[in-house]
Formats: sequence, structure tokens, C-alpha cells
Amino acid sequence: MEDVRASCAWVAANSSHVTVDYSGIEKVTEAMKDSIPKVEWDFEGIHYFDNGPLTVQYLLVLDALNFCFWPDKDMDYDHLASGLKAALEEDKFAFDVDRLQKYTGPQLRKMLNWPRPLPLEDERVRLLHELGQELERSFEGRASKLVESCGKSAVKLVQLMAQHFPVTVMIFHLTILYDSREFGEGFRDHTMYKGHQIFLYKRAQIFAADLWGAFKGQGYGEFNDVGSITMFADYIVPGVLQQLGVLKYSSSLASTIEKQCEICSGSEEEVELRACSVHAVEKMRELLNKTYGKQVLSLELDLWLWSVGTRCPTLRHHRTLSIYY
Repeated sequence: MEDVRASCAWVAANSSHVTVDYSGIEKVTEAMKDSIPKVEWDFEGIHYFDNGPLTVQYLLVLDALNFCFWPDKDMDYDHLASGLKAALEEDKFAFDVDRLQKYTGPQLRKMLNWPRPLPLEDERVRLLHELGQELERSFEGRASKLVESCGKSAVKLVQLMAQHFPVTVMIFHLTILYDSREFGEGFRDHTMYKGHQIFLYKRAQIFAADLWGAFKGQGYGEFNDVGSITMFADYIVPGVLQQLGVLKYSSSLASTIEKQCEICSGSEEEVELRACSVHAVEKMRELLNKTYGKQVLSLELDLWLWSVGTRCPTLRHHRTLSIYY
């Protein structure tokens, strides 16, 4: 996680299209100092929860598929979470590793009760296959064994996720002329930016955070270093930070987002949007902790920012085809 923080700070210091406005951070944190917003994980509504290993299996499948909804204007995270919950309630063996390794696109659609092809459907199916194969090979087929092997360390869990669940991603833009990330690996969310390797690890970190939130910091959700987790660099949070005055965009980037034009995965603009968001939230947390004495986690700030964004129908977010978020 220190690699995530350090590399994102380097991007923020060398950014060409996104600026972290530290005066904006001061204004936002000052407004928050007397009442830190709290948002509870919803595991009694759209999520499956039985307080046991099957919940861990559910969360790993959920976070393996938790990316890129925007190409389908009607689909969002709630559809994915509730669809997987319904599938598991109907069939307790739906996420057994032998099943995960065999799902097809149409079968995944049926499981989610979705009437048309899913965004990046082939990639979602490929990730399920990888998940099933590696769980069977290394963790007795159970995500709970993966979690148990991390020794109550969220950092170790993220490392294990990146180590055990790579997958080669299809090339989306064959005509890109600059040196961009044309191949990615499942939970290994990193990229190159101006000659430097940048680490983000959104979906691996959010799995640890989901466990912590679902199990309320106990059992499978007990981590002695949960404070090491950063925010989860996605589509929504950068847009909220921009609205709050924490991030500022160049005129060209602002126009691209406003026009809802696609921004290529691995481009300077896309990396800056994500990395500057991580850095900005870290600075918000530091200011709240050190200046105002408010103990708050980066993942808690992320959840609040994300929930604000999902309730804002006018929010414009950047659009990138990516399996990372």
C-alpha cells in the first residue's frame, strides 16, 4: 500500500491534466471536522450475508466482476450485487469452483437476470474462470481459505490477490500510437505513467474493505492493518472530488468528460484521474486525523464520496473501458 501511496503522490506532483487543490482539501475537511460522514455497508439489502464462508465466496465473485458498468446505461453495481445474491439464494452451489470455471456469457446473464450482453462480458467470464481455477489450485476451492492465509492483514490479502489472480486482457484499442497499457492482469491494477510504474489495486483493496464492512471488523473481516487500505480509484469518486473543488481538470479533459467521450485505459488523463483521487483522499484523511483529531479511514472517506456520487444524477464521470474499475 505504500507503493500505491507513493506512486500516486508522484503522479499528483507531475500531473498534466488533473490538479490536486490543497486549498480545496482544507475547505472540505474543515466543513467535515465536526461531523465526519458515516456510511454503513449494506449487507442486509442488496448483498448476500450469512456470516460464514459462503459470504466470503460471494464477495470475491462480486469483486471479480465489479467493474465497467457505464456502457450499459441501465446497469449499475446494485444490479450486480443483488443479482449474485439472488443466484446464490436460489442455488447455494452457484459459486463452487467447478461452476465458476465453466460459466459462459449467456449463463452469466441468466444468473444476473440481465436481458442483454453485459459490458465487457468476455472479460467477466474470463475472470470467473481464472477465479475458479486458482481457488481450486491454491485454496481448496474456497475464498475463505484465501482470507485465512493472510493472517488478519489487509495488506497481505491484497498481495495475495495480485499474486494469485492474474489474467491477460484483450486489447481494446489496436490503433493506439502511444505506449499505453495494452495488457492487464485481473487484480494487478498497475500501469506506466511518464516512465514510472503506478500502483492502484482498486478491486483487490475493495475485497478487503468489503470483508471488513460485511463482518464488522470481526471474523473474516478482522484486519489489524485496515488503515493501510487507500480509497478505491474508480469513475465516481474523481467526479465528486472535482465537484467539491478538491480536483481541478484541464479545459480539454473537462470537455472530454462533459461530452462523454471515451478516455483510453492507461492514458495520462486516465491515470491522473485515478491517482490524483487516491492522493487527494490521503491528504483529506491526514488533515482530519492530524489537524482535527478525527480518526477516519481512507476507505470510509471513499465510501462516503462514492455514496454522494451515486445520489447525484447530474454527475459526469470519465469513461474508460477497463477491467480494473
